[in-house]
Amino acid sequence: MNTKILYHGSKEIIEKPTLKGGKETNDYGYGFYCTESIDLANEWACPDNNDGYANKYELDMTGLNILDLTKPEYNILNWMALLLQFRIPQGVSPNDDLAREYILKNFSVDLTKVDVIIGYRADDSYFSFARDFLRNTITVAQLSKAMELGKLGVQIVLHSENAFEQLKYIESTVADNETYYTRRHARDLQARKEYLETTRHSSVTQDDLFIMDIIRQEVKNDDPRIQRIIRK
Repeated sequence: MNTKILYHGSKEIIEKPTLKGGKETNDYGYGFYCTESIDLANEWACPDNNDGYANKYELDMTGLNILDLTKPEYNILNWMALLLQFRIPQGVSPNDDLAREYILKNFSVDLTKVDVIIGYRADDSYFSFARDFLRNTITVAQLSKAMELGKLGVQIVLHSENAFEQLKYIESTVADNETYYTRRHARDLQARKEYLETTRHSSVTQDDLFIMDIIRQEVKNDDPRIQRIIRK
């Protein structure tokens, strides 16, 4: 059987998660957001100074339509398009709206028939990196490198009723806030520190692209320059 053990950090024990139990403004819209790391789940369960729970599940992946944004056929701008669709509001500035419109038009991924999404998690620090890209402060290559900071890894999101039918609750364990709130805060601070000290001020190569370059040069999703830049 093709199964994964997943964890979901929460302030509550969740034996029967639902598709619309969370917010539509999460990274990929409605869904149940999980990780394969119990340590990360414990951190996510402690956003403040209160204990939470790491809820453990088994997901049978057989027959499910998986969108894995970490695979070579996708790029960081596909992830960015999903983030812009669900999380970043319009109206910040004219340039932000122009960038948002272009990325959504040219790099969006259809989620209509997707059961499970695998991709980056836009924690607070990651969210700020995405904003810097949108504001033409960092390049595609710098954004891609920034997503490796903080070692958040990827999240696995149940995105359809089919996926929920194949999810089995196992148990819940207490996440101690004294341990995991501190770790969560430290991870975010470390990611921001590394970003400011290295990524944000790293040298920009001649063939790298800012968002305004992408717009002016009408770079599309299948443009080989995107993959070449990211792989450097």
